[in-house]
Amino acid sequence: MLAWLGIAAAVVLAAPDQQLLEAARALEAGRIDQAKTMIAKAVALKAPPAAVDRLLAELAFRDGRTAEALERYQALLNASPTNSLYAERAAIAALKLGEVARAAELARRATASPAASWRAWNARGVAADLQGDWAAADAAYGRASGLAPERAEILNNQGWSRMLRGEWGAALPLLERAAALDPQAARTRHNLELVHVALAGDLPRRRPGESDQDYAARLNDAGVMARIQGASARAVAAFSRAIETRNQWYRRAARNLALAQQQR
Repeated sequence: MLAWLGIAAAVVLAAPDQQLLEAARALEAGRIDQAKTMIAKAVALKAPPAAVDRLLAELAFRDGRTAEALERYQALLNASPTNSLYAERAAIAALKLGEVARAAELARRATASPAASWRAWNARGVAADLQGDWAAADAAYGRASGLAPERAEILNNQGWSRMLRGEWGAALPLLERAAALDPQAARTRHNLELVHVALAGDLPRRRPGESDQDYAARLNDAGVMARIQGASARAVAAFSRAIETRNQWYRRAARNLALAQQQR
């Protein structure tokens, strides 16, 4: 009886549709290697090309192959222009690649649907921030938080948006709430530290065991925040310390130092 069940199960799993279903489940659960295997089997069993293309796009997206994901989702959008999920994924990928104008247009398309997710609205907020459109950013984050009020990612981005405007006091409670919801989020912790530095008017202290590279990067970020705040002396100090800490010519900090000195 057990042997018969095993054969029956193998027959069911051999169907290309079943392989595609299992691949989709594996991707959703973050089991990338398993998803790759299932997709390969589905292709070998001549699964419908359109279904395979969708899974390959999602696989690239979740596997960190951002440029490939963007192009795959763009191709899917060309065939299905109103698909909000394709537009959402493509917008997020474009943001990661620094293609802000493209990301903004894709996020607009993603949020044109009444079924747009909080991720689509969040991406639209990030794109608006990068374009300096604060009103659009606030509106987009408002829609995102209305759909998912307890998502730390949205709160972190709202806090970062306030930081970009130099509104440190407004950023603080947003980032504190984000950190409470997701204490392991390194980006939120980093942003929260920058706000504390800005409000305290001091430079970041070195953490126990922190590498020269990591500390120099934090000093550089603190300098950027100080420059936004108009605290040119503190910006110069931060950039100078970043270069010294790195023990080599730290190009990004050096460039920022030159800019800050010009603005004094």
